[in-house]
This record gives sequence, C-alpha cells and structure tokens, in this order.
Amino acid sequence: MAEEWHLVASTDDIEEEDVLGVNVEGTAVAVYNVKGEFYATENVCTHAFAFLSEGIVIDDIIECPVHQGRFHIPTGKPKGAPVSVALDTYATKVENGKIYVRLKGEGDP
Repeated sequence: MAEEWHLVASTDDIEEEDVLGVNVEGTAVAVYNVKGEFYATENVCTHAFAFLSEGIVIDDIIECPVHQGRFHIPTGKPKGAPVSVALDTYATKVENGKIYVRLKGEGDP
C-alpha cells in the first residue's frame, strides 16, 4: 500500500501551544502545535473517554480535560497519573502551510 497522507489543517488553524481535533478516515486525531512543530496523536484519552483536543497544551504536554492525566505529545507517553497507557502517535508533515497526517499501517510493508 502506498503512503497515504491526509490533509487535516492549515498551519494557521492551530496556534502555538494549542490542539485541534480532526477526523481522519474515521479515526479521531488530535493535531498539536508545539513551538512551531506539528504532531498528531489519537484524540481519545487512554484512561477514560475524553477528547484530548478539549484539554490544555503546556509546552510539549497535553493534559486530559477529565482527570488531568498528562501525555508527552511527541511520543504519546504517559507523564502523570491517572494515565498509564501511551497514546498512538501518527506521522505528520507540513507542505506549503498545510498539515498532513499518516495513520498507522498506511505505507507499511
């Protein structure tokens, strides 16, 4: 399967230290602007159902809006109780001011 990049937003759509929730082929994805770099993770907290795009971004950490669990945005790793399971992360690229995301499995041999 060829790599499939999905256009999700413009770089102007996400201010620094902010997050935008998008739907990519039926997958809820959170897209972040961390100091001008763009990252993407699954949008649903691994602890309890909550959209991380409704949370708070502080530096490279997203805080869940329900139980204040924290995740490291670039790696998806849990950084604060009560979360203990990492988020899925997705490849991103920026071309001509547009942000693209590639879901896991797309382009894999």
